Amino acid sequence: MTMIDPWVLLAFVPAALALNLTPGADMLFCIGQGLRSGPRAAMAASGGIALGALVHVSIAGLGLGALVASMPWLFDVIRWIGVAYLLWLAWGSLRARALDASSVPRTSRAFRDGLIVNLTNPKVILFVLAFVPQFVDPTQGIFVQFLIFGSVLGVGGYIINGLAGVFASGMGRRMAGSPGVARILGYASASIFTALAIRLALMERA
Repeated sequence: MTMIDPWVLLAFVPAALALNLTPGADMLFCIGQGLRSGPRAAMAASGGIALGALVHVSIAGLGLGALVASMPWLFDVIRWIGVAYLLWLAWGSLRARALDASSVPRTSRAFRDGLIVNLTNPKVILFVLAFVPQFVDPTQGIFVQFLIFGSVLGVGGYIINGLAGVFASGMGRRMAGSPGVARILGYASASIFTALAIRLALMERA
C-alpha cells in the first residue's frame, strides 16, 4: 500500500495553495465564464479545469508526459488546438449578449469548455512533471502519489478559481442592467479568452 509521509504532504499543501492563489490562465478563464454566463457556469468551468488537471497528473504519473516533453510537434499540435478553441469561445462571447438568459450556456457546456481548455494546454503537464516529482517518494507507488498530489492541486484550484469566477459574475450581474453594459461585459469576456489564446500561441516549450 502506498503511503505518503505526513510531513511531505504537510509541505505540499501550502505550496499547492500558493500556486492555486497565483492568478493564471485557469483563474482568468473562470472569470471570463463568470462574466459571460454567471456563477454556476464559473463553478462548472472550474470543475472541468480541475478534472483536466487530474488527467494531466495521471498522464505524468504513467510516464507518458515525457512524450510531450520530447516531441515538439506533439506539443505544438495540442497547443494550436487550444488556441483555436479559445478564439472560438471569444467569438461566441461577442455574438452572445452577456448574461442574457436565452444565450447563457448550460453548466455542462461550461464544464466541457473548462476541460478542453485545460487539456489543450500542454504546458500544464510539463509543469506537473517539474513540480510534483519533488514530493514523490520513488520507493513507493509513484502513480498513486501523483494522483494524491494532483487531487490536492485540483481541489484547491476548483475552489479558488470557481470563487474568482463567482465574484466576477456577481459584479457582472450588478452592472448588466442596460444593453450597453451587457455588450461591454461580452467584450470583456471575449478579450479574456483572446488574451489566453495569444498567451498560449506565444508559449515556448521550455
